[in-house]
Amino acid sequence: MPSAVQNPSTIRILIAEDHAIVREGIRMILEEEPDFDVVGEVKDGREALDLAQQLAPDVIVMDISMPCMTGIEATPQIRQLCPNTRVLIFTMHEEESYVFQLLRAGASGYVLKRAAAQDLVEAVRAAAKGEAFLYPSVARNVVKDYLTRLQSGEGRDRYDGLTGREREILVLVADGLTNTQIGERLRISVKTVQTHRAHIMEKLDLHDRSLLVRYAVRKGLIEA
Repeated sequence: MPSAVQNPSTIRILIAEDHAIVREGIRMILEEEPDFDVVGEVKDGREALDLAQQLAPDVIVMDISMPCMTGIEATPQIRQLCPNTRVLIFTMHEEESYVFQLLRAGASGYVLKRAAAQDLVEAVRAAAKGEAFLYPSVARNVVKDYLTRLQSGEGRDRYDGLTGREREILVLVADGLTNTQIGERLRISVKTVQTHRAHIMEKLDLHDRSLLVRYAVRKGLIEA
């Protein structure tokens, strides 16, 4: 139960999921964190929209497939009516079309239900700070799509500054590898990996692997 006095650093969370047993599982994971406060649960997108306006949670953990209003339909309305509330998608759907639609709608992250509990916790923390979070396999698929578009010539005027090695490292970063792991995979030093990553961030104006997706959507490189 929430404490009588709210800690200002507490992350207030609303769960939107139509399956009661899944909602309970999400709640159990989140309530293990001392700075998380689950302020409500709803079973469809319409209830999520209504309760978001009443409670103003910091983060909504929301499924895509729900009755009355889907997560895809609810996300842009929540972001419009509750601009300080972040939407984190927690779903079984890995299709890129869903990812692109939800990022365009303003979702802050995309986590698969098969992910580890710690991934969900990290995603909630990232969303609360206004950062993007993508489950590694989702990020990898989107980056591969991005590189395919580069090879076909699409967006070449803006993105041709990446070297072949930088593109290779970009994919590995999106796949969740650390600098040390990338160095071992490519047989180069960690310092060289760091240099390449700095060049990638400078050329693409990115600060982490998740922001690559948001940037690509914003620039029209990826279409829903």
